[in-house]
This record gives sequence, structure tokens and C-alpha cells, in this order.
Amino acid sequence: MFVPPGFVSHIITTQYGRMVYYTSQGEPWATPDMADERETLVFLHGFGGGSSAYEWSKVYPAFAADYRVLAPDLIGWGRSDHPVRNYQVEDYIAIIIEFMEQTCSSPTTVIASALTAAFTVRAAIERPDLFKSLIVTTMAGLAEFGQDYRRSGFAQFAQFASLPVLSQLLYSAGVANSFGIRSYLEQRQFASPERVYPEIVEAYLQSAQQDNAEYAALSFVRGDLCFDLSKYITQLTVPTAIIWGQGSEFTGPEIGRRLMEMNPQAIRIFYQLDDVGFTPQLELPGVTIGLIRKFLPRLEANDIVTSSSAPIVSA
Repeated sequence: MFVPPGFVSHIITTQYGRMVYYTSQGEPWATPDMADERETLVFLHGFGGGSSAYEWSKVYPAFAADYRVLAPDLIGWGRSDHPVRNYQVEDYIAIIIEFMEQTCSSPTTVIASALTAAFTVRAAIERPDLFKSLIVTTMAGLAEFGQDYRRSGFAQFAQFASLPVLSQLLYSAGVANSFGIRSYLEQRQFASPERVYPEIVEAYLQSAQQDNAEYAALSFVRGDLCFDLSKYITQLTVPTAIIWGQGSEFTGPEIGRRLMEMNPQAIRIFYQLDDVGFTPQLELPGVTIGLIRKFLPRLEANDIVTSSSAPIVSA
């Protein structure tokens, strides 16, 4: 796995198995005799074939000098355990809560991506005491307002993924190889295919080829992890900022705006980032770093901001 300089891996034990996370614990960020009293930032990756904490690895080192950074591989992904099970929404809400309970001693800012961001909102609703603020990218449960992603081009893929005899073959042939991963990144995850370079493909491939990695991935493809976030968003009380990639394959920025309109008291910032897909942290990491730095103090100051990298035109 690809781990930035100055970061090491640690392990916690959860009810679902061992969970690996990466933290800043070495030069140039910290020395062995340095008492770490820095505020914590947690970075949570999204889902897709080969997902892992690598997704945030071009972003979180930029915060290591000022924050205690934690970036886990969620259960079923990366180097964490991959229990053989059909994963459900409630599993990942529980996993996020348990990780926060074990690693964070005070309310913490969490930066999360895509479907995991939607799980994180649910976790923050259930346990607001664990969360200081949220910064999320392209946050969606993939079934908002009746727009289920399974009705997209993934519908046929999802149908085959539900057949036990074919699911393993489907995963090996369509996901856990360099061609499948590169094709997905270029055609669906990134807005600009030329931004996909070999290290990204290799990092996703290493995660996708872990033993039993197909179980979480196929649960995602089948739609077992999808839900309508709009049914819960009004219950959120934790200050939240949204960054939304205009080129997101399954859910466009209008979903994010509608979610903000339902709860502007909690969702205080919405920023549409053009020319990226649903992982701006990989496509434009420098811009993503800048936006996070800009939004962190605004959330603490209770600002309410709606903005875009391009003019928003209402019909």
C-alpha cells in the first residue's frame, strides 16, 4: 500500500474485525518525544472497486504539521479485515462510530467522501457528541429523491452481482485487474481521464486484490448500501460543509443543493467544484486542500455560505 512519508499504520479491533488506520507519527511531522496535543482530523474514503485510505493520501499530509491526522481503511477495504458477509448500511454507520470512539477523545472534524460521507452524516445524527464538524465531498446515499443509481448504466452489472455463481467471476474480470480499475477511474470516477496516473491504478489494484475484497465491493454494486439521505438530513445538527464535483457520475450538484436547502442550519457551506468527478481529492488535491483550509474556520465561526466555482443559473 502507498503510505506518505511521516505516516505509520496502527490497528484497532472492532466488532467487525481489525481496522487499519494511518496517522502522522514521524519526521517531518512529529518526533518520538513530542506530546501530540494537536486537534484531530479524520479522513474517510468512499466506496468503489479498490477503495482505501489512499483516496485521501494526496490531501491529508498537508494537515499533518498542524493536526493529528487519522485515515483508516474501512472494514472490507484496503488493509483492514474483509469479513465474509453481505454488508448493510447499518454496518458502516457502526464501524464509523466505533472508530471514532476508539481513536478520538473529543468531538472531531471528519472529512469524508461520497457514500461514506452519507454514512458519516447518519453516524453524526446518532452520535453528535463524537463530531465537531463535517467536510464532505459529493455526499450521497445514491437513492436521493427517487434517483436510484441502480437505474443507471450499473443496473445490469448489479443484476449479475446478485447471482452467487457469477459474482466472483464478475469481480475478478471486471474489477480486480488493472484494465477494469483504470476503465472505471477514467470513465466514471474522474472528469478528466488524463489525471489518472499509474500510481492511482496500482493503489486501487492492491486494495481490490486483498482476500475477500469482493464482499464489500459487491454489496456496494448490488445497492445493498444505498439509501435516501434526504430522509435523514433534517436531523443533522453538526456544522457541515459540502464540496461537490460537477462531473459526478451518479449524482449531480443539484442533489447537494437540495440537501442543503432542507437543513441550512447544519449545512452551512456548499461549493460546486467544476471539472472534477466525485473524488476531487484525487483529481485536484491542491484545490481540495485549499477548500478544506478555507472551510474549517468558517464552520467554527458559524458562517453560512453558498458558493460555486462557476455561476449558478436557476431555471
